[in-house]
Amino acid sequence: MLDYSLAHWITFLTAAVLLNLSPGPDMAFILGHTIKSGTRAGFSAVFGVWTGACLHVLFAAFGLSAVLAASAFAFSAVKWAGAAYLVWLGIQALRSGGEGGFVEAAAETMSWQRIYRQGVLVSLLNPKVAIFFLAFLPQFVVEGAGPVWLQLAVHGLLIIAVAVFIEPPLILAGGKLAALVKGNRKIGLWLDRGLGALLVALGVRLALTTR
Repeated sequence: MLDYSLAHWITFLTAAVLLNLSPGPDMAFILGHTIKSGTRAGFSAVFGVWTGACLHVLFAAFGLSAVLAASAFAFSAVKWAGAAYLVWLGIQALRSGGEGGFVEAAAETMSWQRIYRQGVLVSLLNPKVAIFFLAFLPQFVVEGAGPVWLQLAVHGLLIIAVAVFIEPPLILAGGKLAALVKGNRKIGLWLDRGLGALLVALGVRLALTTR
């Protein structure tokens, strides 16, 4: 149904790889949980982020993201909610005593379901992601190649598919680091502080952004 040239796919996939390699709140959230609590926590985080990204793609494909682009109030409301959530997560990490994921019993206090839900919210409550998909995906819509909504959805989901090949290896590498420092309370304390400071900084940066 969809008909594209080889040059189209090369351009799109190159852009998708570069986008997935760029740092941001999602990547910080995923790697932070991986290094702090191991690969299971990392994969829980990444599945949550991917779920949120899929919803963003659907919103963009069916025009709902246009509301954020057109309405200053809607954009601000989502932006402040997302910033507050990131700062709250950061404060929680800063207040940790360093046990985090380095002590098995402590790691179990944050279930994979909770980390997954956090990942969904971290992704969804970032209006810049919605605006990005709305601005980026239409560049790859080709007239006559198929229904516009389908082209948008396919390209958006392919960006997430590219992430499937990039982010899991990073999680596995982070899991090895977590195993090396497991049981070291001092390292756990500094990792919690580092993750907390990073999340607070990302929240503040999100709060200061404009469309």
